[in-house]
Amino acid sequence: MSKLFKIIGAVAVINIVARLFGFGREVVIGIQYGTSTVADAIATAYTIPNFIYLVLGGALTTAFISVYHSSSMDKPLFVRKAFTTVVISATIITMLIIIFMNPILHLFFKELTEEDYTLVRNLFLWMMPSSIVLVMSTWMSGLLNINDRFQLSSLAILLYNAAFVLVGVLLTKWLGPESYGVGAMASALMMALFLYWGIKRANLSSLKPSFGMPPDIKRMWWLALPILFGGASLQFYYIIHRFAAGGLGEGAISSINYASKLTGFPQAILMTAVTTVIYPMLAKKEGEGDTKTIKALYKKGMLYMVALLLPATAFCYFLAEPLIRIVFGYGNFGEKSIMLTVPVFKIFALSMFFLAANTYITRFYYAKGNSITPIIFSLISVFGINIGIIYALVDQIGAQAIAYGTVISAAVNFLLLAGYARLKWKL
Repeated sequence: MSKLFKIIGAVAVINIVARLFGFGREVVIGIQYGTSTVADAIATAYTIPNFIYLVLGGALTTAFISVYHSSSMDKPLFVRKAFTTVVISATIITMLIIIFMNPILHLFFKELTEEDYTLVRNLFLWMMPSSIVLVMSTWMSGLLNINDRFQLSSLAILLYNAAFVLVGVLLTKWLGPESYGVGAMASALMMALFLYWGIKRANLSSLKPSFGMPPDIKRMWWLALPILFGGASLQFYYIIHRFAAGGLGEGAISSINYASKLTGFPQAILMTAVTTVIYPMLAKKEGEGDTKTIKALYKKGMLYMVALLLPATAFCYFLAEPLIRIVFGYGNFGEKSIMLTVPVFKIFALSMFFLAANTYITRFYYAKGNSITPIIFSLISVFGINIGIIYALVDQIGAQAIAYGTVISAAVNFLLLAGYARLKWKL
């Protein structure tokens, strides 16, 4: 167990640096564009590609890891068929979204002016193709993780985030805000090439195309489909944020984006490290029937989250204004932007533990082959309670209603997940 947490610690250090670069991108955009319509456009354009990357890539990778340890197929053949399935799926979905880009953007973002819409469209055309590469990269990271190459997959995220912000900043002089679209595509390609090199260097598997749908690949898909919904609650929150904030005026989208990204920073560091290392081990231990180790992992992980995230929540809530000033308060992120972001940030801070814990607990459900129950709980929480609270309060308190919807629904989701896991598996 001590070796496990040493590995988690090493991965966490790499992730801290990687997330600093990722969060640094938001800070730089804030300095350059504040909470203007340009900042809104950049946040808007990245929403759908990022959703595809994290949701589709995460679901297929989680399902792949789950099936890998119990597959009766020849392992190299299973890997090749799984990779082929991932690439084809990501390509089809991405191309469909690009084909129907205009109606999709108009559906989600109705209040944009013609100028803002043109900017969003151009950024979207740069960012959307990167989804294919990013989904492939997520899967390749999963392949490395099940072969205990945790640090390599974390270094790939570091490369992606660092390249994204550097390309975006360096090209701003010539391309303006569209430099971040170029940065999204260039950094995705760099990450994919790095991961491919790591797989080849370790001689883990061939990734040559292999077509067909044998039973284990079908089983991977049957597991992935529920995970698309049950494990993607955080990304659905972001989609709902953009949709609900679209009619709240200039700066609403970007202020919510800055606030949610800042509160998500500590939990992302913790959860990326924990799920990167623990989930492949969970799937293996479940396959071995080692319930004692699974219970020990669950308990220790929850204690670590309480110890780390509750103090972070208190710090963010009570020191919200100075924290926003220190992190964002430069350049075009003036007093107006600060006052727009602070109250939303304070409320979002209360969701930190619940969102992290929900991600953590759902991994135990998936390891046990139960991907349906988290879907039901997500539907109740994210699409029921969350949206209900937003539209009940948005006319009275504006953007803060979106934050309250996230906090309350995430808390309810946590109670449902933790309560059922306790009753079902004594976790």
